[in-house]
Amino acid sequence: MKNQWIASLLLLSIWSCTPQESTDFTSIFDGQNWTGWEGSKDFFRIEAGAIVAGSLDTIIPKNQFLCTETVYGDFELQLKVKFTSTENNAGIQFRTSRIPNHHEVIGYQADVGFLPDRPIWGSLYDESRRKVFLKEADHEAVLSAIDRNGWNDYRIYCKGPVIKFWLNDTLVLEYEEEEEGIAREGVVCVQIHSGAPAEAWYKDIEIRQL
Repeated sequence: MKNQWIASLLLLSIWSCTPQESTDFTSIFDGQNWTGWEGSKDFFRIEAGAIVAGSLDTIIPKNQFLCTETVYGDFELQLKVKFTSTENNAGIQFRTSRIPNHHEVIGYQADVGFLPDRPIWGSLYDESRRKVFLKEADHEAVLSAIDRNGWNDYRIYCKGPVIKFWLNDTLVLEYEEEEEGIAREGVVCVQIHSGAPAEAWYKDIEIRQL
């Protein structure tokens, strides 16, 4: 009995000294001001508690990014996204950094919207780096999951090389990074792509670090 008691104490001690994942999400946008965010506001505004990227009246001349001032490594990000255009697209950057003296950023992008021939919601693009879709979400699963005219719950999970995306609680993408030297930390950004007039809405942006 004494040995079992000692073993239990040792296990409890080891568990208490092991870093545990946080179960609490923290808001990183309060819906009222730009505290904690940086970037040109020419194509961003706050409306009804959301970040609105783009314009329905103006062609967007270049990709626009609004980014957190805080860098994140392993995390789970959840937010609500609304995007109704089928002639443009948008996205959420993560493990990203700004390119000095340039409007672009470099890093992963969780896509929002459509290309002319297919949805790209839930797909993983490598912005300004490899410049390719690293993996596309299953198109049928995406079309079944999203609300084209309303708000969609978007969840992004990053831990080590593993990346997962959910749309409205449907797992649509799993990816494991195999290339050496790819950054595993960076800022989070919301984006509107250059091109036809469009608006991407982002709200209830929360994160928990893993």
